[in-house]
Amino acid sequence: MLDPPLESRIREILAAAPALRDAGRTIGQSVEHRPIVGYRLGSGPLRVSLIAGCHADEPVGPELLRRLAGLLLTLPPEDPLLCAAEWWIVPHVNPDGEERNRAWQLPIPDAFDPLRTLAGAIRELPGDDLEFGFPRDAGDEGARPESRALAGWWRQADGPFALHASLHGMGFAAGPWFLVESGWIDRTRTLRSTCRKRVHELGYELHDVERRGEKGFHRIERGFCTRPDSRAMRDYFLCRNDPETAGRFRPSSMEAIRQLGGDPLTLVSEMPLFLTPGVGDSPGPPDPVLEAWNRRIADWRAGLADPTSDHTELAAEIHQAGLRAMPVRDQMELQWTFIAAGLAEVTRSPRTERES
Repeated sequence: MLDPPLESRIREILAAAPALRDAGRTIGQSVEHRPIVGYRLGSGPLRVSLIAGCHADEPVGPELLRRLAGLLLTLPPEDPLLCAAEWWIVPHVNPDGEERNRAWQLPIPDAFDPLRTLAGAIRELPGDDLEFGFPRDAGDEGARPESRALAGWWRQADGPFALHASLHGMGFAAGPWFLVESGWIDRTRTLRSTCRKRVHELGYELHDVERRGEKGFHRIERGFCTRPDSRAMRDYFLCRNDPETAGRFRPSSMEAIRQLGGDPLTLVSEMPLFLTPGVGDSPGPPDPVLEAWNRRIADWRAGLADPTSDHTELAAEIHQAGLRAMPVRDQMELQWTFIAAGLAEVTRSPRTERES
């Protein structure tokens, strides 16, 4: 066990100033020649990789990792955070996408506005999706330069990683959703208990959906699912006679980390910007409440795209429907709870220690 528990450091992380770019290392450049900045900090026995921003319409993960890196840079070498792990942190792997979403994302608010988000969010399509765009091998020049830069940086590690977390978000969901490496299901019962307890303490419900293995999503229990897989993604589109889309999928960051050896615990956090009550009470499929919310959200998007629509009336309709923003602070706290609980699990596992 880690003593004190790392989740207790969340207030320091949230209060920290985001790390300056020049305090990190430029590990590569984006398509549009913006720097990809990484931070390698700490001297602990476990290698931990943390990334965010793979989908550019998911801004909360990058904010947490910038604050975490900022805090780690100020701590003395003997601090438990720096002694627990060797942290490999890339707060935003997709600076071009962040720039395209700047109008509604930055500066990060206390909570996001649904009208601005619905009108402004831009997301990459398969083929430009960084999460499923990591190189198939060291010679895969077709992968985006951002993912090639990360893969090359990770290969500089002297041995495997113990933990990798890719911080993601959802536009709309009933609550937090946590995705776990399938081979670690039986070894993450404490992690699930820790996250479940904190979600409920903060007053939220866990998101739930039954996808029966589609794209690699296998339900573990309410709020917890296996992480997606590139092979399952390809199979999904091949079964729909769409080989063109299927061919665009490359390994995910989770798969890329596991290719380096060892048995790393890989995690994906999914925090909603907006809460949709009732989703998952009957997870289906189909889930009638989810389908109703999806229709409402599609109508709101269409209304925002119509220059004749009254946005005041639209805002009132959204409010009356019961949609509410999840505070960014709570999203970051639950992302950190997930990371800290993951590190506690790998600390208990003898197979994930760094090679001496």
